[in-house]
Amino acid sequence: MHLKGGLHIHTTCSDGELAIREVVSVYERLGFDFIALTDHDFLMRPDCYAGLAGIKTDLIIFTGVERTVFEKGYLHINHICGDREELHIFNHPSELDLPFDKVRDRILKVSQTLPLDAVEITSKGFRCPEYEVASIPFPKIATDDSHTRLGCGRAWIEMDAPRDRDSILRAVKAGDFWNCYIRNKETSPWKSMP
Repeated sequence: MHLKGGLHIHTTCSDGELAIREVVSVYERLGFDFIALTDHDFLMRPDCYAGLAGIKTDLIIFTGVERTVFEKGYLHINHICGDREELHIFNHPSELDLPFDKVRDRILKVSQTLPLDAVEITSKGFRCPEYEVASIPFPKIATDDSHTRLGCGRAWIEMDAPRDRDSILRAVKAGDFWNCYIRNKETSPWKSMP
């Protein structure tokens, strides 16, 4: 089955402007099949995802957390939970504002002590092609890292996979997806293979 999804979304559970129900509504209208709620660990309210069961939707909704990790400075790693599988994504390396070699070294160093399955190649949904290189030996993933309505749907992944949580996470880990971006409101999506 062909699926479209976003794996880095913030809500009012931390520093996002949209409540969970609003996020679900926006991504449904954008034609997404799955989303991951990944609010910040240090801002997240206890039990903020408890009401998910009461939301009627066809979206597959993953819960997760954007973890703050210290490795020669603060980094963010998304931890996304499936039914049995887990996914760990190194978030927005371009926002570290460091030379490429130093960022790559941090990615590799973190991968020695924490699970790491993919690396974002976007910043707030905008493509950062400098990180789409073989010297970063992980699948490269596009996300919109949405915090506002305007940020929703700027970047996403698509895949052909069974429509269940663990199959989606396994496809990401295997790099079996492609990245998509909106160039602007008047153009069609631009797609790239990981």
